[in-house]
Amino acid sequence: MNNNTLTARMARWVATLLAALAALAPLPSVADDGGSSNVTYVSLADASKKLSPDLRDALTATTLPPTNWVKETPNGRLVKVLVMSFDTLDPELKSLRGAILNAKGSVYYNFASVNGLLAMLPAAKVLDIARRSDVEAMTPNRPTARTKSFLESTTGAAGARNLGAYDGSGIGIAFLDSGIMASHKAFLNASGASRVKKSVDMRQVSQTLSTFWEAGKDYGSQLGPGSDARKYLENLVNNASNPFQDPYGHGTIVASIAAGRDLASSTLDTTGVAPNANVFDVRVLNESGMGEMADALFGFDWILFHAKEYGIRVVNVSLGADSTDSYLVDPLCRAVRNTTAAGITVVVAAGNYGLLKGAETYGTISSPGNEPTAITVGSANPHDTVGRGDDTVNFFSSRGPTRGGYVDASNVRHPDNLLKPDLVAPGNRLLGAMSTDNSGATLSLLAKTYPQLKVTNSAITPTGAGLMTASGTSYAAPVVSGTVALMLQANPGLTPPLVKAILQYSAQPLAGFNLLEQGAGLVNALGAVQLSGSLITNLASRIASGTIKAGDSLVAAGKTLPQPPSTIDGTPTPWSTFAFMGGTHVLSGPALLSRYQPVYDPTITWVGQRVRNIAVDYFDDNRTYVEGFIELTPSTWQKVALVGPGVVDVSGELGSSSPAAATGAFTPSPLVTTKLVSGQGLVLAEGIVLSEGIVLSEGVVLSEGLVLAEGIVLSEGLVLAEGVVLSEGVVLSESGSLHAHAGDAVILGEP
Repeated sequence: MNNNTLTARMARWVATLLAALAALAPLPSVADDGGSSNVTYVSLADASKKLSPDLRDALTATTLPPTNWVKETPNGRLVKVLVMSFDTLDPELKSLRGAILNAKGSVYYNFASVNGLLAMLPAAKVLDIARRSDVEAMTPNRPTARTKSFLESTTGAAGARNLGAYDGSGIGIAFLDSGIMASHKAFLNASGASRVKKSVDMRQVSQTLSTFWEAGKDYGSQLGPGSDARKYLENLVNNASNPFQDPYGHGTIVASIAAGRDLASSTLDTTGVAPNANVFDVRVLNESGMGEMADALFGFDWILFHAKEYGIRVVNVSLGADSTDSYLVDPLCRAVRNTTAAGITVVVAAGNYGLLKGAETYGTISSPGNEPTAITVGSANPHDTVGRGDDTVNFFSSRGPTRGGYVDASNVRHPDNLLKPDLVAPGNRLLGAMSTDNSGATLSLLAKTYPQLKVTNSAITPTGAGLMTASGTSYAAPVVSGTVALMLQANPGLTPPLVKAILQYSAQPLAGFNLLEQGAGLVNALGAVQLSGSLITNLASRIASGTIKAGDSLVAAGKTLPQPPSTIDGTPTPWSTFAFMGGTHVLSGPALLSRYQPVYDPTITWVGQRVRNIAVDYFDDNRTYVEGFIELTPSTWQKVALVGPGVVDVSGELGSSSPAAATGAFTPSPLVTTKLVSGQGLVLAEGIVLSEGIVLSEGVVLSEGLVLAEGIVLSEGLVLAEGVVLSEGVVLSESGSLHAHAGDAVILGEP
């Protein structure tokens, strides 16, 4: 068949189709269409479906979007649009062009590459043009730029940028990890300078102290601001001049996922979630990805001391340790709790132990992910697609409940049994920056050990632009840390507990996974930023000054609380509309975010029947330290409204925890949202009654054959980078005891 025959047949087919449409739904003409007899008209409802959502919204919006394709004029609102047409017998689109002119519009260009026009139309006439049968779709003449990165698209960060150019500017994220290659191009700013503002190696402290064996010395009392000891310490840990800042390679990938900038030389867009955030490298792991708990605590100390000075608002902790202790006494948990009390949001990886010996294993959250005030992040598998409809929770992602606990006087162990993780984020085959030394001659240990993770076969070309793929909750956590930076840029007055509530409330519950597998669901950066931007921006200062009380409005003047769904990459994305509080409560309702809840005070921690108030003090030059805590007695906290009236507690509707019945903590997260939509849950009339919330019965858990870990015993309290996960799949190898070197808990398989 030659081309002329094919063209003739297509023309006849189109003419037949148009005739059929005319016979099915003939509607009267709405404008002079240039004399064409082949054009018919659809209903206004069908015409509306041809418009892109942003164009449809702009037609009637009271406030115009910040863009150059819509304008108010004395003659009314005008829009510049791309009008895509079907193949018709009118290849020059004369009829369509005539209709646009008759509608008091203009035609700027008739494209050759596509069958369509660039036009300007009065907003009031857009639907009239869309009713035409020869119009396939209409979209605004949006500005174009580089292609969105995978993370920007799938998390909704790209949509958040459209709300107000949110890119993390002015927000500092500190990374407790194995170091960061500050010279990597992923960390440059628009001027070519590194956004890694400080590089410190806290291991130097423990290495130096390991030589101090003289008794009777109190060095701790000498570390105040301006002291010689403090100056010595700062010089000791300064790692800026180190030619190989991340020899293990973990921290560089992690930081680039949260705050990396696209590499202009790369064919793959590597943009992180908050690509203009300031980065602070707080190294606490060695060249093998191991360290001591004291190193991590030194790191938290350094952050507390410098947070206000450097604008550090977020801490990313993609490492884990022994979690057999209760959160109450676990050192890392306490450090997270105190850092949160100082107003710094701490995001922690849940761990990679959800699949042990081939079985899904609950109770595998590592420390400090078991800390209630931490935002604990599990890993989701996006299956290499931007769309979120096929996303699942990775098998390796650690499951709740938290199993740290205490042993009573009768030698009976009492696990904490708290709801975790809080949410999940993409953490499978993510693209990030590869660490080398500054010369590019030496690869990081991860790149050497797993060359298949490098995106190119060459060692590194060019220097400082190497890329790797990575999987694990270590890499899901920085997705959330970057999201938090966007939220704080949109609203610097948010407190850490409110940040967590917003993240959970706006998260998308994934089908087929329960509260202990995914928490509230998959992170939704767009929804979280929208909610953040609708709230008052002085909450933190009002809490500090005592000028806000339970039930006061959190909604900013002139704003309304956004409602689900969010539109991410063109697809409606539902919200969970619930959050975890008190360790075991699932709370919801518009009042949860529209009204002030005293639990949004970061100095208050509420878990079950226990309430603590942490006292934060400051040095004279505004550097922070945490003085201690006050545990409120029952007679005290019963008079404190931790959660005010109007909040909905759905915990009781979920029933006792049973994996077989999928109830209680094992309730599928989407079902919780369904219950809330149908009006289930207790609407609190006088604030919350401090109870145990969802009952996590050990008897129920153990009697149903569930594989339950009694806390993750890693290796003598060492801090680690959670093994290495190459991709979701089956367990390739396991070691008898989990250490932090690259060969542990390696997972291979299909994406």
